[in-house]
Amino acid sequence: MDLPQESSSHTSPSQPIATDPARAAKLFEQSAAIMARLRAPGGCPWDREQTFDTIRKYTLEETYEVFDAIERRDFPHLAEELGDLLLQVLFYAEMAASEGHFTIADVLDHLNRKLIRRHPHVFGDEAAREAGNNAQVDLAVASSAEGVLRNWEEIKAAENAAKSPAAPSSDASQPASRLDSVQRAMPALLEAAKLGGKAQKSGFDWPDWRDLLPKIAEETAELEAEAASGDPARKPAIEAELGDLLFTVVNLGRHLGIDAEMALRGCNLRFRERFREMELASPRPLEDLAPNELEDLWAAAKKKLAAVNPTHQSNESHEANHD
Repeated sequence: MDLPQESSSHTSPSQPIATDPARAAKLFEQSAAIMARLRAPGGCPWDREQTFDTIRKYTLEETYEVFDAIERRDFPHLAEELGDLLLQVLFYAEMAASEGHFTIADVLDHLNRKLIRRHPHVFGDEAAREAGNNAQVDLAVASSAEGVLRNWEEIKAAENAAKSPAAPSSDASQPASRLDSVQRAMPALLEAAKLGGKAQKSGFDWPDWRDLLPKIAEETAELEAEAASGDPARKPAIEAELGDLLFTVVNLGRHLGIDAEMALRGCNLRFRERFREMELASPRPLEDLAPNELEDLWAAAKKKLAAVNPTHQSNESHEANHD
C-alpha cells in the first residue's frame, strides 16, 4: 500500500502550513482501509477480538496523552498522539460497521453537517439550513466571538429540541430539566463547572466570587463534623460532604475564570516536581525522616523550583495542602 509522500519536517514553526485536502483525504482513505483490513478475517487476531468495552479505556488514555503533548508544546509528539486518538475513532466505526450500526462515512457526515449548520455566518444561512439548522440566529457575527457562541448555543438548543425523544432526564418518570443538556459522560470537575454555569443562566448562582468563600468555610466545617465522628457507617455522609466542598471550589474557579481541571493538573505537576527534588536532596530514604525533616525538604524544594519557575511560589507548608 503506497503512502503519499510526507511533507517536509524542516518547516519553521512560525511559518503557517497550508492543509492539502486532497492529500489528507487520500491518507484518511488509507487509514480507514488499514483499519478494515485489521478487523477483517485474516487480519490481526488482537484487533479482531476487541470490543467497544475493551477499547474504551485506551480512548481515555490517548486523550490524556494528547492533552499532555499540548501542555508540553511537543508538536512532533502531538501529531503522533492525534493519530493515536484518530485510531480510536476508526476502531469504533469499524466495529460499529461490522455490527450493522454505522460506518466511518456516517461519522464524517454527522461531523460535516454539524460544522456547517452551526456556522451559518461562515457557510451562509441556506447551507446551514440544508445541514439541519432550524434556529433563528444573527448572521452578522463574523467578527464577534461572543456572538458566534450565542448562535452556537441557539442552534444547539434547537437541535436538542428537535431530537426524538427529548434529552433524557436521570429519571424517565420526571419532567425534563435544563441541566439534562449537561452530559454525565465527562470528568466530574468539568461536569460540576458546567452544571454551575447552566444554573447561572437561571439566576441560581452566587453573585460574586467572594460570596463563595464563606460557603467553602461552611462546607469544610460540615465535612470536619462528619469526619470527626469516627463512625465507619458515616462514610457515605463524609463522601457527600467532600463532594459538596469540591463542587463549591469548582464553582469558585468558574467565577474566577479558572478551569478546575487545569488548576488541579498544574498542582499535580508542581507536587511531582517538588517531591522529586525532595528525593534528590534527601540524605536518606524519605520514609526514614522525621516530619520536621520532611517539611524542611519540602520548603527547600519549593524555594529552589520557584527560582526557576514562578508558578512554584506559594506560602503554605506541605502539611496544609501540598501546593
